[in-house]
Amino acid sequence: MSRLISYVIPCYRSENTIANVVAEIRELQEKHLEDKYEIILVNDSSPDNVWTIIQKLAQQYDNITGLCLSKNFGQHAALLAGYRQANGDIIVSLDDDGQIVVEDTYKLIDHLDDGFDVVYGKYHVKKHNKFRNLGSWLCGWMMVHIMDVPRNFAGSSFYVAKRYVMKEMEKYPNAYVFLPGLVFRTTDKVDSVFVGHRSRMVGESGYTIGKLIALWVNGATTFSVKPLRLSALLGCIIALLGVIASCMVVVKKLLHPEMVAGWSSLMAVTLVLCGTILIVLGMVGEYVGRLYMGFNQTPQYVIRERTDVGMDNEK
Repeated sequence: MSRLISYVIPCYRSENTIANVVAEIRELQEKHLEDKYEIILVNDSSPDNVWTIIQKLAQQYDNITGLCLSKNFGQHAALLAGYRQANGDIIVSLDDDGQIVVEDTYKLIDHLDDGFDVVYGKYHVKKHNKFRNLGSWLCGWMMVHIMDVPRNFAGSSFYVAKRYVMKEMEKYPNAYVFLPGLVFRTTDKVDSVFVGHRSRMVGESGYTIGKLIALWVNGATTFSVKPLRLSALLGCIIALLGVIASCMVVVKKLLHPEMVAGWSSLMAVTLVLCGTILIVLGMVGEYVGRLYMGFNQTPQYVIRERTDVGMDNEK
């Protein structure tokens, strides 16, 4: 039975690679003529000429749609913008840098037939730089220990999902988007299979330390209250240590009446307590601030232009 496969690709600093990725998709689908396909390319306000490349590709092939966001909203928001334009029975998410082996896409698609709703590609060896690999590891640790994702979960930016999962994810209205959280909020029928991964041939990753930290904070504070519970636990531990320290001071004073309390130790304890209070207040403030931004209807993204027909800006 014929299916429609929707490829959704966020584009940032990929003017030299995106055409090759599209060519790989077209070559793959030539081997699977039983399926129809569409490609949605989302320009996340890239500073290079990738939007020009996307426009040319859309003019050349009638099954390619390009979206241009008004500013850089981030990879996850760009993907969500693409999902809302996708019409496929199966949605495929992948990167624009050419590191993903597109030919492995049907390994993921075929695994959906084994009773799964979402299938991720995982790598024997990641060919990202050390900084990006560290960021991926920290993100995985955060998902397991804060979001209660299964320990055997191996995620990546290359995954396929059934249409109903994406349609459920599209309902998410908050400005802070973290797609793995939306996936596991929707279904627990998630698995992964090994796929190939290439070294980056051109350019460098668009993820900076600031973007990685923002991504971790999104996941930790948007889909879990564990940070608040950890803050409360930290407060209890510090309070207990304060009680123990106070008892020790009283005992020493009773045993050695001539002892004079040290100013430096008092200041050290004060700094620790003040720092702990500020950390807890900052965590609470992060949650409250996100609630405020939600009430303020901050958009997830804004589409400035698309390649096929005119379209009003949307959230």
